[in-house]
Amino acid sequence: MLLTEDEGVKSFIANLTAQLSEWLEAGKLQRIVLVIMSKATGEVLERWNFSIETDSEVVEKGVSREKSDKEIMREIQAIMRQIASSITYLPCLDEPCVFDVLAYTDKDLAVPFTWIESDPKLIANPQMVKLHSFDTKIHKVDTLVSYKNDEWDE
Repeated sequence: MLLTEDEGVKSFIANLTAQLSEWLEAGKLQRIVLVIMSKATGEVLERWNFSIETDSEVVEKGVSREKSDKEIMREIQAIMRQIASSITYLPCLDEPCVFDVLAYTDKDLAVPFTWIESDPKLIANPQMVKLHSFDTKIHKVDTLVSYKNDEWDE
């Protein structure tokens, strides 16, 4: 596991997770997308899409769903293993890259001034792989990775 020592990245991730947690708890977050781009060209190389379906009865009415923490952890561990094993089919990123995070929220949500509007950063003619989904007592998360089609495959 790699750890960053860059204070700017640490601050970015801390602010990001705080805001995403707030939106998740309110049931206002629909999707999170991690985009990996070429630093030199800005071309999108990978797009990790996490679609979130919130159980509105739990958020709005406090209805409790039965699911053990152990079962939830097992599902999350399965998707983490699948993400880690994606190295076997994703093209090697052999150039300096940057990343961005896109958050798709309800339209009526007031967006903090530290966030900016963005295009969806799509990949033209991508290869796509659907990964496992998991659900907690409140959210169901479906995962899909899209990546740039390697010219050698054509």
